[in-house]
Amino acid sequence: MEIHVVSAGETLYGIAGQYGLDPALLRDLNGVPESGALAVGQTLIIRRVDTFHTVQPGETLTGIAGQYGLSLRQLYRNNYQLGGQPALQPGQSLVIAYQDRPSESTHTNGYAYPFISTRLLSAQLPYMSYLTPFTYGINASGGLLPLADEALLAEARRLGTAPLMHLSTLTETDHFSSERAVRVLTDPALQSALIEQAADTIAAKGYQGLDVDFEYIPGAQREAYAAFIRALRERLAPMGLPVIVALAPKTSAEQKGLLYEAHDYALLGAAADFVLLMTYEWGYTAGPPMAVAPLPNVRQVLDYAVTEIPRRKIYLGIPNYGYDWPLPFRQGETRARSISNQEAVELAIRYGAEISFDRTAQSPWFEYTAPDGTPHVVWFEDARSMSAKLRLISEYGLYGAGYWNLMRPYPQGWAVLNALYGVAEG
Repeated sequence: MEIHVVSAGETLYGIAGQYGLDPALLRDLNGVPESGALAVGQTLIIRRVDTFHTVQPGETLTGIAGQYGLSLRQLYRNNYQLGGQPALQPGQSLVIAYQDRPSESTHTNGYAYPFISTRLLSAQLPYMSYLTPFTYGINASGGLLPLADEALLAEARRLGTAPLMHLSTLTETDHFSSERAVRVLTDPALQSALIEQAADTIAAKGYQGLDVDFEYIPGAQREAYAAFIRALRERLAPMGLPVIVALAPKTSAEQKGLLYEAHDYALLGAAADFVLLMTYEWGYTAGPPMAVAPLPNVRQVLDYAVTEIPRRKIYLGIPNYGYDWPLPFRQGETRARSISNQEAVELAIRYGAEISFDRTAQSPWFEYTAPDGTPHVVWFEDARSMSAKLRLISEYGLYGAGYWNLMRPYPQGWAVLNALYGVAEG
């Protein structure tokens, strides 16, 4: 995989010719609009094809995959434009193999709300070992809040992605509740009932494991939270199902703050089968403009995590979004808008902005002026920043990547993943 950074005056067709690529393939890999419009500083993934297949009348995707000894999921990953759908047209060209085939595989998990469009979900599921519908929260009585997850589970089954149940302390008003967390952790009867309700839901809906995310737990509940995770693991182990626990991005055991204190890396790492490091949100809605996941910050978390948790238990959190801040930033007043990485590039194209790259943060950014005269700054992810983060999985010997989240389209991000790793089955 090569990464091309667009210079002033370059065109999609010119860049395709420079590398000897089909312009349509270059466009599909990178989510470039039909118009071919590009922004200066935008990245394009360059992958040279080893084998193409031209669809003949009557052929099916399953048959073509079998002809070349590919899994159907890999055929979808090599051809994002299929959108995870089996429909073919005679004469259509499919990528069977690229010249730069990845030499190792990793596990991937992606989070999605029930209202995700089926079209977007279908396109992304072949890149996921696991799909985690978000979320089964906890009601005022300590029981599960319902989740309309049936459509997501059906599509996951169709495309061979294993589903994980998500359990959190999110309330009916979409806020993490410290109070409800404490109730569950301190009331043995209520906790036992919740564990059984979760196990019953997993069995009834065909979930293949449990992903737990309790946030803003008082530090005094540190050991109780680990005991709860251990109890969940003991309940699900006879079913052959794993328990994952999400961890705030800590850099030391003594880190202060409601988000961090009850997330004891050593205790939770021992209690759970796997952990997700939530290595994102340094740049966030209410905070000052900066990269969502600056690489040095991510490394600091990893450097601490691997001293407390076995490396092969760790999912690295990967952000699939950016933020657009109006300027000037005023603490307590300014609110950034969450946007997709694709939308960020579209904004740069629309306003003629040149995309810069912060080599320390390993993240792209640009400024533009809105029609009302307000200046803005945008930080997001591109092929360079995604590649830098995903390569940490191999460098540190981690289990995989956890994507927050799948709600925003980003074809180029999946092209980077497909170039660097095979996707292990869940």
